[in-house]
Amino acid sequence: MPIALVTIGSRHRVKAVQGNDVARKRLETMGFVEGAEVTVIAHSAGNYILGVCDSRVAVDQDLAMRILV
Repeated sequence: MPIALVTIGSRHRVKAVQGNDVARKRLETMGFVEGAEVTVIAHSAGNYILGVCDSRVAVDQDLAMRILV
Protein backbone atom coordinates (compact mmCIF):
# COMPACT_ATOMS: atom_id res chain seq x y z
CA MET A 1 0.00 0.00 0.00
CA PRO A 2 1.40 3.46 -0.85
CA ILE A 3 2.23 5.70 2.11
CA ALA A 4 -0.12 8.30 0.57
CA LEU A 5 -3.11 6.11 1.48
CA VAL A 6 -2.40 5.50 5.20
CA THR A 7 -3.81 7.54 8.08
CA ILE A 8 -2.05 10.46 9.74
CA GLY A 9 -0.09 9.43 12.82
CA SER A 10 0.38 5.82 11.75
CA ARG A 11 3.81 4.19 11.62
CA HIS A 12 4.86 1.74 8.96
CA ARG A 13 7.97 0.06 7.58
CA VAL A 14 9.00 0.68 3.98
CA LYS A 15 8.59 -2.52 1.96
CA ALA A 16 9.66 -1.13 -1.43
CA VAL A 17 10.19 2.05 -3.41
CA GLN A 18 8.82 2.12 -6.95
CA GLY A 19 9.63 4.33 -9.89
CA ASN A 20 12.46 5.09 -12.26
CA ASP A 21 16.08 5.21 -11.12
CA VAL A 22 16.03 8.96 -10.52
CA ALA A 23 12.94 8.84 -8.27
CA ARG A 24 14.19 5.82 -6.31
CA LYS A 25 17.61 7.41 -5.77
CA ARG A 26 16.03 10.68 -4.63
CA LEU A 27 13.85 8.87 -2.09
CA GLU A 28 16.79 6.73 -0.97
CA THR A 29 18.89 9.82 -0.21
CA MET A 30 16.02 11.13 1.95
CA GLY A 31 16.04 7.91 3.99
CA PHE A 32 13.23 5.95 2.34
CA VAL A 33 14.95 2.58 2.09
CA GLU A 34 13.54 -0.90 2.59
CA GLY A 35 12.98 -1.53 6.30
CA ALA A 36 13.01 2.13 7.37
CA GLU A 37 10.24 3.19 9.77
CA VAL A 38 8.04 5.99 8.40
CA THR A 39 5.43 8.08 10.21
CA VAL A 40 2.80 10.16 8.41
CA ILE A 41 2.87 13.49 10.25
CA ALA A 42 0.61 15.64 8.07
CA HIS A 43 -1.13 15.80 4.71
CA SER A 44 -2.35 18.93 2.97
CA ALA A 45 -3.13 19.82 -0.65
CA GLY A 46 -1.33 16.81 -2.11
CA ASN A 47 1.81 17.28 -0.01
CA TYR A 48 2.92 14.99 2.79
CA ILE A 49 5.14 15.55 5.82
CA LEU A 50 6.74 12.22 6.69
CA GLY A 51 8.97 11.30 9.60
CA VAL A 52 11.90 9.10 8.62
CA CYS A 53 15.37 8.61 10.19
CA ASP A 54 14.65 11.14 13.00
CA SER A 55 13.87 13.81 10.39
CA ARG A 56 10.80 15.37 8.83
CA VAL A 57 10.66 15.27 5.06
CA ALA A 58 8.13 16.89 2.69
CA VAL A 59 7.17 14.97 -0.46
CA ASP A 60 4.50 15.52 -3.08
CA GLN A 61 1.76 13.03 -3.82
CA ASP A 62 3.62 11.53 -6.79
CA LEU A 63 6.59 10.56 -4.61
CA ALA A 64 4.33 9.47 -1.74
CA MET A 65 2.58 7.02 -4.08
CA ARG A 66 5.96 5.41 -4.86
CA ILE A 67 6.74 4.55 -1.21
CA LEU A 68 5.13 1.21 -0.43
CA VAL A 69 4.53 0.14 3.17
